[in-house]
This record gives sequence, structure tokens and C-alpha cells, in this order.
Amino acid sequence: MSYLYRFGQFTLDLKRRSLTYNDSLVPLTPKAFDILVFLVQNPNRIVTKEELLKAVWADTFVEEGNLTQNISMLRKALAGKSEDNGFIVTIARKGYQFAADVDLTEGLGIVKQGGAQIPTSYISTTGMAVEAEAESHRHTPVIPGAPGVEAPVSKRESRRRRVAILSAVAVILVAAGYVLWRRFHSAGSPGSQRIMLAVLPFQNLTGDPNLEYLSDGLTEELIAQLGRMQPEQLGVIARTSVMGYRRSDKRLDQIGHELSVQYVLESSVRRGADRLRITVQLVQVKDQSHLWAESYDYAPGDVLGLENNVGAAVAREIERRLIPQQQAHPIRLHPVNSAAFDAYLEGRYFFARSSGKDDLDRATSYYERAIKLDSIYAPAWVGLSQTLERQADKGFVPNEDGYQRARKAVEKALELDPNLAEAHSQMGWIKLIHDWDWAGADTSFQRALALAPGNSTIVSYASSMSETLGRLDKALELDHQAVELDPLNALSQGTMAQHYYYVGRLEESAESLKKTLELNPDLPHAHQLLGLVYLMAGRPQEALSEIERESEAGWRLQGLALVYHAMGRRNEAEAALAQYITKYQNAAAYEIAEVYAYIGKTDQAFEWLDRAYAQRDGGLSSVKVDPLLRNLHDDPRYSALLEKMRLPL
Repeated sequence: MSYLYRFGQFTLDLKRRSLTYNDSLVPLTPKAFDILVFLVQNPNRIVTKEELLKAVWADTFVEEGNLTQNISMLRKALAGKSEDNGFIVTIARKGYQFAADVDLTEGLGIVKQGGAQIPTSYISTTGMAVEAEAESHRHTPVIPGAPGVEAPVSKRESRRRRVAILSAVAVILVAAGYVLWRRFHSAGSPGSQRIMLAVLPFQNLTGDPNLEYLSDGLTEELIAQLGRMQPEQLGVIARTSVMGYRRSDKRLDQIGHELSVQYVLESSVRRGADRLRITVQLVQVKDQSHLWAESYDYAPGDVLGLENNVGAAVAREIERRLIPQQQAHPIRLHPVNSAAFDAYLEGRYFFARSSGKDDLDRATSYYERAIKLDSIYAPAWVGLSQTLERQADKGFVPNEDGYQRARKAVEKALELDPNLAEAHSQMGWIKLIHDWDWAGADTSFQRALALAPGNSTIVSYASSMSETLGRLDKALELDHQAVELDPLNALSQGTMAQHYYYVGRLEESAESLKKTLELNPDLPHAHQLLGLVYLMAGRPQEALSEIERESEAGWRLQGLALVYHAMGRRNEAEAALAQYITKYQNAAAYEIAEVYAYIGKTDQAFEWLDRAYAQRDGGLSSVKVDPLLRNLHDDPRYSALLEKMRLPL
């Protein structure tokens, strides 16, 4: 008697170590068979790569590529016999799921092999938890998670930081990304649809949670490098959208659908007995096939050797596998002090998190440490500038002092590397937000776009610049690029919605705002802006409903003042405006002017616009395109304000 696993038209016999389809034998290698056994004994749950490696290869330290290669062979074997090729589903960054119902039966079965038939009968025991027979073939693995088998307890790994690996890992990933781009660049034609790629969050498998900043930093670094490539050939999804999958259990095909990508790049670092292993994998989403996977072992201290040898090897292998008609052209990257790069990644981690003053202070400290260790590392100067600018914007440091230091830091970055796109973008942002140097800001953003047209943050900044100059068609064009590069970023969707609102395309604005709120139901200003869209469309009751749902008190009060006026509820409108002025006059002079302009009190509107000018209110960057100010356009004071701000009429 033997127990048989059945799924679809397939039967898996552990005793005979055979897989049959409609009683015909399906050939499998021994390791592929062992993997399939593990999967069918654990159906419809996520099976991690670590589980499979331990179950099939026991204590042997093998390359992860062996696993992916065998999974690929299994998929082909199953798909070759059945129209359903979705039995084995990739779960991004975690492992696999056997997405089929498995029945457990007992009997001898009928197997056609070499023209002979072995008769059997089946007694269904579907749903019973029956342990595999003890007399099964000696090569059949004892599977953790199978009925009656207790999973082994893993040994606790030692934890210590390997600073020397940091720049080396970046070299490998950038090399892989570079050659991937070359493959797509050479393969595409000018009129072809561009390839979209998602760099999934770098997986930290070292067992050290203190290295999470490294995972995030390396992911950002690779995205930034690839974002500098030609956008008509390769689009790289931005950090905001991919970081949401850091601990996700979503299937790879679902992620591909949500991000609209054809390929993903997965990478990880794990620790062996006396070495570290870097694994890089390129996966095609449509069939979840691994186009390329490779692992590299090295001694942590051999950074220069790694840069010269392993980085070049990665480039060579990708080109050999994906572009056989071309010769490899290994890239040469300027080496970076490893400790400085470590501090730089720590700074980026806390800046990206930046939940408050403490995070920004820590980011500043790490960037300054990176600069002390490697004073010619330009990205660290850009990071310091961004942090100082944000501290000034939030009032954590004196405004003028913070912006002056931020400007000096980014000037140093440009001095060190005149072709660093992020430095030009940061300089443009300072000129836009603080200096009101519109021409200078526009020049900086255009230079940044030319250097890194695939960087979604730079694209969004350039959109804001176009809005300020009144070029809304260009702003919307850039918005669409930013959303394509960062599809799960609620801010990018919201910005596009606002620009649709500015040009009067209210239905499209409403649709974009609904998508924005799907991505982040609590995003400040989103419900209020949707209320303004309904208000301009002549739907005040719907406008009121949305504004009442606004989570941020200031935006809610301003919206109520506007919609109550439109509904003829003047007392409530005046009360809401009075409360708004009392609470927010020092921070929202521009928004107060908007209310007065909309309700037709022109003199008060200009008084508050003058106050906004004196306070350097950021809202004034929208003064040329804001629909709430249309009542002011024919007044000479409006033209005078634009001239004073040095904005083109």
C-alpha cells in the first residue's frame, strides 16, 4: 500500500518516486521530484526558499540558483502536460506556493510505462492527514511540515556588522542593472513600447535586523542608478511603490499587475560559515521564469578584489545569457570608502523615515560622518543638503541658516560631480521653494531631467516647476511619467489630480483623486481637493460630504468656508473662516487669500496675498494657475504681484 498525491490530472507516487499525467510518466530529475514532494505536501501556503533548501539539500550550502533552476524545470514539466501552468506560483522575495488542491489517496494505481500497465484500485481518503509511508524510497526527503513530521530548529546565527561588504554589494547590483538596461536598450526599437522593471526590496537574510537600513539603502541605490538610463527603453519603478512589498506575501504575478512591469530584479545577502553570499535574480513576470540567477561567495574584507572581479563577472554573465550576440563590456565604477558608504546608507534610511526631529538629526549626523570619512563622495553632500532643507522647512532649525547650509552642501556636491542628477534637482528645489529664482530653478530641473529622466522624484519636481510657470500641459505630461514610474505613490496621483483640477478637467481630476484615496485614505488635502473639484463642477452637497471627511483640520476648515458660502450658508461660512484665520494665519496666508478671492472680497484677498509674500508662503507658487483666484486676474494688483514675484505674466 502506498499513499498517492493527486492534483489536476497528475498523480505523485512517493514509493515509486514517479509523477504521472493521465497515467503517463512525466520525467523529473531527483531534486525536482523532491521539491515537488515538498510543495504538494504543503499546498496553498507560502513555502520559503529556506525551507526548500533545507528540505531538499539538507545541510549542504548550495546556491539559490540551483533551487530556481529546478523550479523552472518543474514548471516546464507540468506545463508541458497540462494547460494549467500555474501550479507553482512565485511569492515575491519569500518563496513559492503550490496553488492547487491536493487529494491524498491510497492504492496501487495504474502506471503506463514502456507499454506495460500495472493494475490498481483507488480508495479515496481526500482531506485526511496521512503520513507518507515509512517504507518510501530512501531518496524521498523527510519533509518538515508534512503530516507527523516536526520541523527542525535552526541554529542561532551570530550577528555582527560587515561594513566592508557595503560598497561591493552596490557594485554588483549596479553592474547587473546596467547590463540589463543595455540588453533592453539594444533590443528595443525607437517605436517600441518600453520595458518596465521593478527592483524589489533587497532581502536581508543575514539574521541581523540592524542591517535593515542596508537593505533599504541598496534598493534605493540601485533604483537611482537605473533611473539614470534612457526612459524610452527602460522604466524603473520608484522606491515609494516597491518598498510596500518589503514584507509582502503577494504573488509575483499580482505585483507585476499592480506595478505594470514585465520584469523584476530580486537580490539578497545571506551568511555562510565564513563567508557572505550575494544572489541576484532577474525574473520575467508573465510566466515567472528566472531569466538569470547567480550567487557569489567572498571574504568580507576583499572589497577591491570584489569590485574588479565579481562586478565584472556579473556583467559578463548577464550579457552572455541575455545578449549572446554581443561581447561583454564590463563597467568601471569609482570605488567608495566602505565605511563612508555605510554611513551614507544610514543617513538615507533615517531621512526616508523622517518621522520627526530625531530622525532628521540622526540623518544629518550620519551624512556628516560619511563626508568626514570620504569628503569627495558627492551623494553624501546631496543627502546632507536635503536633510538641512527639510529641517529648515519644518522649523527644526532657523530658516535662513538651514537653507544657507543646505545650499552650500549641494554646491559642494555639484563641484565634486557636475553630472550628478540628484544634486541639480536639489539645487532646483532650493531655488524654487526658498529663492523664488524661477529661471534658475527651471534650468536646474531641466539639467537633472536630462541626466536622470527615469527618476520619479526628479520628474515630480520638474512638474511642480512647470506648474509655477503656468505650463500646465507640460506639468501633466510629467505627472503621467511620474505615476508610471511610481504607480503606488499617492502623492504622485494627488499631484496629477491637482493639475487636472487647475486646467478644468474635473472628471479626470476626480478619478485621479479616487485612486489617490485608494492608495492612502488618510492623505492630507486629498478629500478637501476632491471637494473643491465637486464644488467647481456645481455639486456642492457632494463637495461638503468630501470636505467633512478631510483628516487634516486646516484643510477641512478652509474647505468648509468655501462650500458653506457656495451653499448660501453665510453664517457658517463666516464662522469657519474666522476660526481658520485664528488658528492658521501664520502658516496659511495664501489659503486665506483663496477664500476671500472666491467669495468676492477682493481687497481682503490682496491683503492676505501681500502677507503671504512677506512670509514667503509656499502656496504662492500656484498663483498663476489657481482657479480660486480667477476673480483677481483682471485687477492691476494681480499683475503687480506676479511682477514682484518675477513670474512671467
